[in-house]
Amino acid sequence: MFRSLDDFSAAWSQETTSTLKVLHSLTDASMAQPIVPGGRTLGFLAWHLTCSFAEMGGQAALGVDGPTEKTQPAIPARAADIAAQYEASAASFLAAVKEAWTDAQLGDLIPMYGEQWPKGLVLSIMIGHQAHHRGQMTVLMRQAGVPVPGMYGPSREEWEAMGVPPLP
Repeated sequence: MFRSLDDFSAAWSQETTSTLKVLHSLTDASMAQPIVPGGRTLGFLAWHLTCSFAEMGGQAALGVDGPTEKTQPAIPARAADIAAQYEASAASFLAAVKEAWTDAQLGDLIPMYGEQWPKGLVLSIMIGHQAHHRGQMTVLMRQAGVPVPGMYGPSREEWEAMGVPPLP
């Protein structure tokens, strides 16, 4: 749980940068890669992450500009369009948090999905949610033949490009 907006902002910058690296690596064709036949697709996961800012921000009474899966259920066909909307919505979420909340309020409880969550927990869950789905997306990217960018260090593809043999 975050206890300062500066700490959240620093983590948010790192995590959204990593997610944007993934989104910018997607191809339009790769967006159709399913988790299982007939299941969610890579495009669905990318759009779900993009829509989560306004949806969860709305639950937290933050004024976040951006689509939700209810207001815009159709997944854009172009990966670049999702990446652009993700970037705008992520920036709007951070701005809304900084405008509405203070460090002293991060322990305050707010209603979230039928429970009471501290505001600092909302911020932690927003980051964890991105990391969770980003991990799913990287598996689907490999299945679709799309190189995976490194996030917390070089990826297998980046190590290979540097001439470092991949781990077994």
